[in-house]
Amino acid sequence: MSDLQPSTMPAQVPARMVNEFSYCQRLFFLEWVQGRFQDNPDTVIGRYEHRAIDVEKGRAPLPDDIEELRSARSVMLGSERLGLIGRVDLLERDGGFAIPLDVKKGRPPQNPERAWEPERVQLCVLGLILEDNGYRSDHGILYFVESRERVVVPFDEALKVRTLELLLELHQVAQRDEAPPPLVDSPKCPRCSLVGICLPDETNLLAGRQESEPRRLMPRDPASRPVYVTEQGTTVGVAMGRLQIRKKLDVVEEVRLIDVSQLNVFGQAQVTTQALRECFKREIPVNWFSHGGWFSGTANGLPGKHVELRRRQVIVASQGGLAIARRIVEGKIRNCRTLLRRNARTPQLTSLIALKELAEKANLASSVESLLGFEGVAAKIYFGELNSMLRPEASLPGQPFHFDHRNRRPPLDPVNCLLSYVYGLLVKDLTVTLHSIGFDPFLGFYHRPRFGRPALALDLAEEFRPLLGDSTVLTLIN
Repeated sequence: MSDLQPSTMPAQVPARMVNEFSYCQRLFFLEWVQGRFQDNPDTVIGRYEHRAIDVEKGRAPLPDDIEELRSARSVMLGSERLGLIGRVDLLERDGGFAIPLDVKKGRPPQNPERAWEPERVQLCVLGLILEDNGYRSDHGILYFVESRERVVVPFDEALKVRTLELLLELHQVAQRDEAPPPLVDSPKCPRCSLVGICLPDETNLLAGRQESEPRRLMPRDPASRPVYVTEQGTTVGVAMGRLQIRKKLDVVEEVRLIDVSQLNVFGQAQVTTQALRECFKREIPVNWFSHGGWFSGTANGLPGKHVELRRRQVIVASQGGLAIARRIVEGKIRNCRTLLRRNARTPQLTSLIALKELAEKANLASSVESLLGFEGVAAKIYFGELNSMLRPEASLPGQPFHFDHRNRRPPLDPVNCLLSYVYGLLVKDLTVTLHSIGFDPFLGFYHRPRFGRPALALDLAEEFRPLLGDSTVLTLIN
């Protein structure tokens, strides 16, 4: 097995990744090679069930002193030969043998082995690591929390051969540039935490690997929400799992970190090093804005590991990215037209027809310069009708809301102020999302790269400006 560690691979792969690989090669690639992960209820419950067993306790004696072993919890071992590292939930002794025990949520399946292959393979990996460290290990135990059952898994020759085959294949797959194709119409997919990233049905349909319609995905509405700190002179710190916003020595507000999706700081508010470190640990992005709301920058811990994604982004951008730019502008114009149709008190038929024609022309544009022209004409028509979507009686004290034309830097009236502000929030959210996935937010396909401008975030914002930005402003005013 000396060829298990190609030079392009990390020295040691976690043993649980062999479990993931056996379950789904694409899941392994997304999670380990690309570093992408998303929680779902199953993963959260699994961590909760593991909370006690993850705390190191007891003593694991050397192989020659195995008779002294009673039980040891959360024992970390590695094998250079196999290129693996693994944590044994509970290490027990049976005569002169070291027995790894792995904790699983739920109940054992009703098959002859009383365990699925990924579970048995992961346990066998731990047995092989123990043997490489001088212990004798001929079987392991799976403990199922829900039913409180122990299932014995013998490390027979067939299981060992299967485990080593998977391990060799794992290293080969990890060196590829592209992820393996998704499983086709598999019952594993709907419960997978990465189904929203993998998109198995959609990917297979586009690749011609399935004919059935994709199963519908329902996006979750996360419990966490962004925190905006706008009061000047405040300091954001952390204590006992909570963000604390203080002004001098007084605590102005407290928020549990588990309820925070983003931290957004305006003007002269400060963030302590301890709060930054805790936010990075929990993958909570921190964003800074000027006092007036200009998006200044973001901090998001380590960048995404998905190098291949960034490499392809550079290649497409260097080729001009016209095909993507066309779809962006077409989508924006069609969304403007839809918003106008649904919200204008007296929609002008000529404007709707013109927007439809401009969307079709944008889809066939031969250059980015042509797209800029089509988008500019469409924006003039759309914003010329925006006032018809405002209620006439909506007003500030002594000043009715009225929109003549789009202006910015600085916006000169309340409606333009609101539009600029929500557009800034939209670009902020897209910049943070692009960072977390692994894209370079500053290398776009439609907006040309410019110092300090998140061009790709601005690209993606175009289609969402009417649907999220303008509709929010209309709702606030009306």
